[in-house]
Amino acid sequence: MQLEWSTIAFAIAVLAVLVDFVVRVLSVIFVPRNRRPQTATAWLLAIFFLPYFGIILFWLIGSRHLPKSRRLKQREINRYILETTEGMDLVRRDLTWPKWLEPIVALNRNLGAMPLVGGNRATLHDNYDESLLAMTAALRTAERYVHVEFYILSLDRTTKPFFDELEAAVKRGVTVRVLLDHIANLRSVGYFRTLRRLTALGADWHLMLPVQPLRGKFQRPDLRNHRKILIIDGKVGFTGSQNVIDASYNKRGNLRRGLRWKDLMVRFEGPIVAGINALFVTDWYSETNDLLTREAEPAPADHKDNLLDAQVVPSGPGFDGENNLRMFNSLIYAAQHQVIITTPYFVPDESMFYAITTAAQSGIDVQIFVSEIGDQAVVYHAQRSYYEQLLKAGVRIWLYRAPTILHAKHITIDDQVAVIGSSNMDMRSFSLDLEISVMVKGSEFVQSLRRVEDSYRQRSRELTLDEWMARPMGTKILDNVARLTAAVQ
Repeated sequence: MQLEWSTIAFAIAVLAVLVDFVVRVLSVIFVPRNRRPQTATAWLLAIFFLPYFGIILFWLIGSRHLPKSRRLKQREINRYILETTEGMDLVRRDLTWPKWLEPIVALNRNLGAMPLVGGNRATLHDNYDESLLAMTAALRTAERYVHVEFYILSLDRTTKPFFDELEAAVKRGVTVRVLLDHIANLRSVGYFRTLRRLTALGADWHLMLPVQPLRGKFQRPDLRNHRKILIIDGKVGFTGSQNVIDASYNKRGNLRRGLRWKDLMVRFEGPIVAGINALFVTDWYSETNDLLTREAEPAPADHKDNLLDAQVVPSGPGFDGENNLRMFNSLIYAAQHQVIITTPYFVPDESMFYAITTAAQSGIDVQIFVSEIGDQAVVYHAQRSYYEQLLKAGVRIWLYRAPTILHAKHITIDDQVAVIGSSNMDMRSFSLDLEISVMVKGSEFVQSLRRVEDSYRQRSRELTLDEWMARPMGTKILDNVARLTAAVQ
């Protein structure tokens, strides 16, 4: 009997070794397929060190693609956008037009279908509470419809006036449609209270990327719709980095640490609003099968001088390419004098890292604004792992002082072009999250952003290489380990 048990145990051990070997071989064959090398390497390390756990994790979150039906809807909307664009004739290719910009405009058009359109106006809102007030005030002007799409939309004392204005709009006969990300809001304080309020006020609301397998709604569970969009009658559009929630996000840890978020939103008027609204239409169609193109109505264009040319650049797993990453890299390589990046989360892939360091080593003034502290431990330590090489390359790093989390997301190139939106400078925003970016050509707009950057600089301290090299060894190890885990996606 003892011999039989020994034989069984030996057979199980041999089988386990064979399975382990097969798993490793198959991983080497299939994991690197269509993945950037650093991501593939991180996955292979996870599988080799923890084979069974690594395989299960890879099965759950290894694919960054949305379901096929959603990708087909994206292509259908793209065709509609290509056929119904207004405002392209208002773009002024005059003496202020950078020669290097044309291929980047074409790149964005080819990847995301959106054209560059002229005749636009833009107003920056860099104060958190004032931005909420501006969006709330805009709701009072709605006559036909309001489209609300936010990564996080939460009812609390700060946002109550926003919800009250949505209700007032419904009572005036305005159609109010609302999209909010499922998992992001489920993790937020007051989720069910918010949903009850949306229902009570009469909004037509839906969850974005819901993880509801029993209802047949499932994709990789950590894919998120990270966009922030507010559209009023197709005439006024807001987008940027800010969610509709109190600046503390109402979390105990944030309140205990005194954390407050600092964001940047832009109010647009002109043909660009139709482009921003097209993303809402796309996401609404994906979640409801209701195509809203019948409501499309181009905003009146302004033919005065000194107006802005702008281009919406959508990105996310619904597209074949990493649209935002390709645009950012192209702009950085095209820069002649200065590149200033503001981002709360900086975990670039190799291509962006080389673009940034190459620009700095070429004598271009490259500056990055990030927060002195972090709200997400793994990302915070992962981004710190890049600081040494950035500083050695000549990049200036500004740390926005605690307890504020600098959550704004924008980049300025020379004095001519800027990009603002919801996209972080990290691999998650490049590959996994649905994002909106708006590229703007216009010196006045860039100068306005420069003034915002100056205000950041006054509230930041510059990190030096000597200070960074003197940090404890334990911190260095933690940063480097976090860098590896950040690449697993």
